[in-house]
Amino acid sequence: MRLSSFLAVFRPALPLILGLSLGCSLSLLMVSWTQGETDEACGDELGNGRLIHSGHIRDVQNGQDGNEDFQPRVVPYHKDPNKPHKKVLRTRYIHTELGIRERLLVGILSSRATLNTLGVAVNKTVAHHFHCTFFFTGLRSTKAPHGMAVVAHGDDRPVWLMYETIRHLHQHHGNEYDWFYLAQDDAYTQAERVVELVNHLSAGQDMYMGRAEEFIGGEERARYCHGGYGYLLSRSLLARLQPHLDSCRNDILSVRPDEWLGRCIIDYLGLSCVEKHQEMTYRYFELQKNVDPEREDSAQFKNAFAVHPVSEPALMYRLHKRYNQIELDWTYAQIQQLQNQINNISELTPEGKAGATWPIGINPPFRPKTRFEVINWEYFTEEHIYSCADSSPKCELRGADRADVNSVLETAVGRLNERYQPQLRFRKRHLLNGYRRFDPTRGMEYVLDLALEALTQKGHSQVIAKRVSLLKPLSAVEIIPMPYVTEATRVQVILPVTAHDQDFVGNFLDMYVMNALDTHDNALLTFLFVYDPFDAQRVSQTDVFAGVKAMIGEVEKRYGDVKIPWISVKTEVPSQVKLMDIISKKHPVDTLFLLASVWTEVNADFLNRCRMNAISNWQVFFPIHFQEYSPSLVYRDQQPSAASSFASVAHGDDRPVWLMYETIRHLHQHHGNEYDWFYLAQDDAYTQAERVVELVNHLSAGQDMYMGRAEEFIGGEERARYCHGGYGYLLSRSLLARLQPHLDSCRNDILSVRPDEWLGRCIIDYLGLSCVEKHQVGKCFFFNRM
Repeated sequence: MRLSSFLAVFRPALPLILGLSLGCSLSLLMVSWTQGETDEACGDELGNGRLIHSGHIRDVQNGQDGNEDFQPRVVPYHKDPNKPHKKVLRTRYIHTELGIRERLLVGILSSRATLNTLGVAVNKTVAHHFHCTFFFTGLRSTKAPHGMAVVAHGDDRPVWLMYETIRHLHQHHGNEYDWFYLAQDDAYTQAERVVELVNHLSAGQDMYMGRAEEFIGGEERARYCHGGYGYLLSRSLLARLQPHLDSCRNDILSVRPDEWLGRCIIDYLGLSCVEKHQEMTYRYFELQKNVDPEREDSAQFKNAFAVHPVSEPALMYRLHKRYNQIELDWTYAQIQQLQNQINNISELTPEGKAGATWPIGINPPFRPKTRFEVINWEYFTEEHIYSCADSSPKCELRGADRADVNSVLETAVGRLNERYQPQLRFRKRHLLNGYRRFDPTRGMEYVLDLALEALTQKGHSQVIAKRVSLLKPLSAVEIIPMPYVTEATRVQVILPVTAHDQDFVGNFLDMYVMNALDTHDNALLTFLFVYDPFDAQRVSQTDVFAGVKAMIGEVEKRYGDVKIPWISVKTEVPSQVKLMDIISKKHPVDTLFLLASVWTEVNADFLNRCRMNAISNWQVFFPIHFQEYSPSLVYRDQQPSAASSFASVAHGDDRPVWLMYETIRHLHQHHGNEYDWFYLAQDDAYTQAERVVELVNHLSAGQDMYMGRAEEFIGGEERARYCHGGYGYLLSRSLLARLQPHLDSCRNDILSVRPDEWLGRCIIDYLGLSCVEKHQVGKCFFFNRM
């Protein structure tokens, strides 16, 4: 009875229990099939020097998986309550704190005699492909080559150079890199293949890999790595070898440095040089005398990681050219293979072969959704282009555009010859029509109508017209490493001042004092007084910049630790290039300059943007600044006032009604959400500021208010009044918000000479409000001076 009741309760869950049991049983069965050691080796196909792996690589040394050797190291933080709190200094990059190291460091063993020849050739051909490359030499030459990291040990003896190099690598870079590749400067190295080899090796094992050579004495098992073909040393091997270096230097006698290093590793670590590890083979090629690299076509040469010996720099450059061509051919072959695969697979898609757009593997053309997104084609010939930067209908094809068109024509004819030879050979007569456009999804597209002379194998020729399409695809996005910059860099602000600008220097100084000196910003200001020849002759009698210099003196007196220098220059035609040439000679080469004008507002945010965007020897910063109107346009026919302030706003039109219209728009757009009340008055009225503020504090901010001295309109309407602008008036924020949509209609429909009357008419017509002099507890009082 109990069993039947128990089963009745759990009967709905029986399918779930059976399913879970069956799933667990099958999972255990599959694990028993897949676990365990396998005899299948990791595949390695090395075609054209490329490493193609299948499966996964295990490092069976010490019975551990090679992929599990690395354990991130997190720096703990423990706060001691008995000690005062100190700021925790974090590393600049997270990989430093986690203990993640770079993959490969390359060291080139050179000499004083070959550093400026073979050493330079190595640096120009392969050094830029590695993360870090050092050139080790005994005695430093009188002039080290530019752009090379040279380490001189002070002794030219080969074994001593090797000893000092190993010590230097371990002491200075042992904790930064997993692998170290050493080679002589008379060896050409295929950088990409060495990097690819290192990326497939486990970093947690002792490794001594290169071309294995027998010692003098014919020991069968003990081999050293030949230095001419380069060799790899792991970081763990370098760490184990470091304590024995002094013993090796004193006990082992050898003439060859690579043989000395190999004997040291064998005697103290018990490791011999290997050419193959985990199905990964180090390939090399011995270059014979008088061999032309362009004609060398053997598989051993094409697949080599290193070529030795290279007797002269010219041969190094020829080898580099030859291997670049091999890599390029291999890349084109891979692209063709991928295109064939895409073409075959496209037949299985719903669109069929039509889904594979030309060129295969490139994004399809951009499809505009509206007529405004249509990309225009530019029409061109061999001499002219019909889409000019200055909107001219036709302009001459020159510069980069001409070089681009010539390159495209040459490529088009070359591709036609590759496709139709040997049956036909084409020669360009002229370009009939040319079209191009830039598609942001794929690149630059060209459509060419060519007049071609077609030549057959029998010598017959005929002029034909043929249309071809070409595409310059966009390459992969490259992340450019940028130098590390901080906001602590000093900015040298340069302010050129002419006689016409001196009236506005006071405004600039006020802003600079407020934003730089008061905030103790790391910025220095230098004035550059530009005298014309006439003023320069009278400087001892009448200095046109005497007032500016007096203002500078007042600032220096106010801030005792601040010095503002100035430089006087005499020139008829001042230019920025000439002025900066004068200034730059008086400062170090790494000075950060900011060339300003008297209209520039210098603040901390802008100075920080200059510091972060202007990078020494790397990047120039051209800020796109904001300005409302150029003073030369605002004061076109007037003399600007010396009391002009940066808080003023110029609307570009002196018509009274237009000024009122732009003022109301400006207040609503820029300050409508910041203030509750707006008080407008003319500059010929004196305002008791405290009383206006007290009045505003007693008024409710959430109501429409138009308050001032009420005046009748011309026409004598009794109830409709406007506020007289000469005595000032108050506008509430809510009234301004309601009035904003009707401003354009008021500007077009209401005719008035007086701006205050125009504003009052606008408020009355569209909002139904009249000017009031009394409201609730507040009342305006006015005094009209006769």
